[in-house]
Order: sequence, then structure tokens, then C-alpha cells
Amino acid sequence: MEESAHLLGGGRELVGPEHQQCQQEDNDDLSSSDIEHAEMLTGRCGTAMSVPQGGSLTWCGVGHALHVTRLPSARDPIGFAHRGARSLAPDNTMESFRLALRLGASGLESDVWITADGAAVLDHDGVVGGRLRRRPISSCQRSDLPEHIPGLAELFEVIGSEVDLSLDIKDPAAAAEVVACARDVDAEDRLWMCHPDRELVASWGELSPKIHLVESTRVRLMDGSFERHVAASAALGIDVINLHHSEWSGGHIALVHRFEMLAFGWDAQFDRVLNELLDAGIDGVFSDHVDRMLAAFERL
Repeated sequence: MEESAHLLGGGRELVGPEHQQCQQEDNDDLSSSDIEHAEMLTGRCGTAMSVPQGGSLTWCGVGHALHVTRLPSARDPIGFAHRGARSLAPDNTMESFRLALRLGASGLESDVWITADGAAVLDHDGVVGGRLRRRPISSCQRSDLPEHIPGLAELFEVIGSEVDLSLDIKDPAAAAEVVACARDVDAEDRLWMCHPDRELVASWGELSPKIHLVESTRVRLMDGSFERHVAASAALGIDVINLHHSEWSGGHIALVHRFEMLAFGWDAQFDRVLNELLDAGIDGVFSDHVDRMLAAFERL
């Protein structure tokens, strides 16, 4: 896929044997005018230079430039517990969500569906029953669902407006009820609504001006170059580009920030991946391993 020559690291991944070279090239591509939220510092050599806020800096000696080892996030990064603390408890259950909160997660993630009687519920597959009698949740009454499937309203009773909640809207018919549940506890500004169809996501902005609109996609599915696609998403009012961790580079993240959008990375399961995403300036990560995720955040 054609990539923008401006600011992009050639579509390089954050992980792999060429990471160190890619990271250096990404850093070289980012001039002070390319990085938002920068401040002017005066070096020991007496020369003013632009350094990203929150960057980890090392001196190379008198008269040498500062070396930036961490690129800036656009906001304090959010650590989303993917389907709760699913590495330690059954996923998408109240047990899993409560455990993630006890471990210290700043955000939760789940998938949402709508029942036949209009209740928003949290489940990954959207079907219930045994192999021979599987039924879609959309055909079931809320009262007929297994006890382990929580309702969204039930989760909001626990987290209120104190925790960021990212929801993959598996059934678009659930969108209005999702916003209504968040509004009931004054948590619209902590709600991140995700879907691959950016035009559909953009339409949800009419439900509330406070919610965050997240386009979850892959680079291979983008329309044209990375820069052209991000520009079009920004024009639609999308707030966040959410990609698999392997598709982010420091240049990609910086470009997203230039359009005043955020960058989220999913499937961040290992220490190395989490550390590299945070060093590249990511604004949010999704992980099954809350303990590893929090350790990476603590390093910051």
C-alpha cells in the first residue's frame, strides 16, 4: 500500500528485527515542527531546542543535541483491560471487570449487543446456547440470557463516570441504548464507541457531542494512503484511529496527532510491545494482561 512520504516511517512495524533501525528513522523524520505539544528548552550548550513534553532525554555532551527516547502522547495514555482481566478471569463477566479495576486498570473494554427487548449487553460472540441450539442475542429477551452475560447498565452501576469504557459496537442497533446508559450516570465523556465503518461511527456523534468516536481498522483496508485516509476520517469527526499494535510507527502516530486525533493500539499483550507503543507516543492500549500493562505505564 502506498504510504505518505511525509512523516511516515514507510509503514514500518513497531516490532520485529528491524525495529531499532525503524525507530531511529522515525525519530529522524520528526522535526520539531512535526510534533505537537512541544516546549522550548535551553541546552547546556546554550542553544534553544524543541523537545516533546514527557520525552525521556539524555545528554550527548556539551554542544550536542538532546536525544529523544520517547515521543509525546496527545494525552495521558489510557490502559484498557480487554474484556476485563481476561488472562485471569472469564472474559466479559462482572468478575473479570471487577478484577481489572482492583488491579488498577484505568479503562475497560468490551463488546456490546442489543437484545430483543432493547437491553445493551456485553458479550464477544453475540450468540448463546449450545452447538445445536445457538441463537443470536438479538433474538433473545434479556431475562433469557445466561447469568454470566452482564448488562451494560449493570457495569455502569459499578464504574459510574470514574473509568474510561471502550465498547466495540458489534450490533449498530445498540448504539442509542449505549449512549443512554452512559448518560444515566453522566459518563458520556468517558465513553469510546468503536466500529470499522467510519461513516457509521461518525453518525453516532449525533447521539451525543460528548462521546468519543473510534475507527477500528487495518492499514490494508484504508482508503488510499495512510495520510489521505486519516485526513478523511478527521474531516468526518472521528476522534481516534485504532490499529493493531504491529501497524503503528512513531511517524504514523505523529501524523494522527497532527490531525488532532488520538492513536490507540490493540492486542498489546507483551512487555516489549507495550513499552514500544508507549515510547512511540500511543494514546491508548488494549491488553488482556492488566499486570503487564500497568507495569509498562509505571515505567513512564
